[in-house]
Amino acid sequence: MAPVTRIVLLASVVVTTPLSGQNMGSADVDALPAASPTLIQNYGTDSLQFGELRLPSGLGPFPVAVVIHGGCWTKGYATLRNTAPLATALAEHGVATWNIEYRQIGDPGSGWPGTFQDWGAGFDHLRELAKTYPIDTARAFVLGHSAGAHAALFVAARPKLEASSQIRGQTPLRAAAAVAIDGPGDIKGMIGRDEEVCGRAVIIPLMGGAPEAAPDRYRDASPFEILPINVPQYLIASAVMTVDEANRYRDRAVSGGDVVAIFAPVGGGHFDIIAPGSAVWQSIESFILHALLG
Repeated sequence: MAPVTRIVLLASVVVTTPLSGQNMGSADVDALPAASPTLIQNYGTDSLQFGELRLPSGLGPFPVAVVIHGGCWTKGYATLRNTAPLATALAEHGVATWNIEYRQIGDPGSGWPGTFQDWGAGFDHLRELAKTYPIDTARAFVLGHSAGAHAALFVAARPKLEASSQIRGQTPLRAAAAVAIDGPGDIKGMIGRDEEVCGRAVIIPLMGGAPEAAPDRYRDASPFEILPINVPQYLIASAVMTVDEANRYRDRAVSGGDVVAIFAPVGGGHFDIIAPGSAVWQSIESFILHALLG
């Protein structure tokens, strides 16, 4: 089916920067300004399988970042509006952005395998966009916040899955790098903590069962279990992915030959770190642009 269109690397290191936080919430970030997208297009047949393309000024071809919002994997917490300001900011610095929506727990078809399939299909849709728009799929990055950070690492790890996996996709596009902003790389390790972070259990509903009941699902869905993934990974540690957890992830990845960098800003809350104009944003933006542009 043709897509529906609506026009409208580095040494492993922990860096800390003393900056004051603003304690923003999700709604505060949603209220920040964002540029109108160049294009809104479906990447699948479900009404939630769509994304917003924002192009920088100039002729291109541009590096492109697929941006994946968080929200505890659950309907009602966040939408792609939450990452639209970040996507706008990156486009202003020469990086095209494809900010995607996807099915979350509570949406028909979500959870295992639908949510994971959406993330992969949204990333692979860059090949279709590149037929018309000046984006360079050889410089395709994936970036996510919170639950979207898990999604970003998963998308980067996906080519390593067996061809028979339900969530791999037939010909997964390879990511040039992954940026995970304060979200888990080890979803099995989030069980229990998810109730603290999200106010309810979300991992077992997402996966359709506990690890002992569905070990193959957790093996395929958790980037930590797939490491090394042979893709540079940039981790921003804060409240959900703590520095200790980021270091544990890095150590496993590096032992297999991966390149991982960690940035741990001091004083930035979970939502301040994706909010252009916040006290921590300049340092966050610099770290992300280093990951994407070198």
